[in-house]
Amino acid sequence: MIAVGALIGAPVRYLVSRAVQSWQSTAFPWGTLTINIAASFVLGALSGADPALSAAAMGLFGVGFCGSLSTYSTFSYETMRLGQDGAHRQALANVLLSVALGVGVAALGWWLARALG
Repeated sequence: MIAVGALIGAPVRYLVSRAVQSWQSTAFPWGTLTINIAASFVLGALSGADPALSAAAMGLFGVGFCGSLSTYSTFSYETMRLGQDGAHRQALANVLLSVALGVGVAALGWWLARALG
């Protein structure tokens, strides 16, 4: 189930990230930020619904899909590149936005799943 989720999540990450980034004219990694925020929300919602999900469903959607949808390595690389290119404020903004929004939307997803479940 994990492999099936990963087979879906990885191409979705690539396509959505590239699409979002193509709409922007800045070096800021909006595509990676967007996809990581989306994955955080989905994983938060899945965690909130955890008692209602089977182990197979959590493996498919939580570990497989969300795990391959989000990308810490690309986030790290893009942040490092911003710093190397002298865009220190953008690098810092990327870190702060990624952490604050990621945790925030994960909590929101968890809360919504609990409230609706």
